[in-house]
Amino acid sequence: MTDPTQDYYAWTQETIEKLRQGKLSEVDVNDLIEELEDMGASERRATESRLEVLLAHLLKWQYQPERRGKSWRLTIEEQRLRVQDRLEESPSLGPVIHEKLPKIYRRAVLMAARETNKEKNDFPAQCPWSMDEMLDDCFWPG
Repeated sequence: MTDPTQDYYAWTQETIEKLRQGKLSEVDVNDLIEELEDMGASERRATESRLEVLLAHLLKWQYQPERRGKSWRLTIEEQRLRVQDRLEESPSLGPVIHEKLPKIYRRAVLMAARETNKEKNDFPAQCPWSMDEMLDDCFWPG
């Protein structure tokens, strides 16, 4: 069996084929468990990242109204759709993301502060919006 650290794609294909053939004893269960854990964590991180970008742009939209433009609006719309898609595909991520929202928001504040040249203390200490508001196509803060 191919070592997943040497040729990841070949390992996945071999593992899939062994599972399809019912050759469970030939599958390295520990590698498979580790990979499934990594896949779940990757999905969570990708959703967090999309929400972080969305939050940063909502903050920029509210705190720099003079700089609002098509690019910010389209980024907000795109990130809303991407977060919505991920949550629809994996509904169990919703509670996980909600629990991690304070940390995601802190990263978004840092991003917004860097991109607006404002201080991080210029933004609210806690996320001022609910998840429903953030993902609502009609919601535009400020």
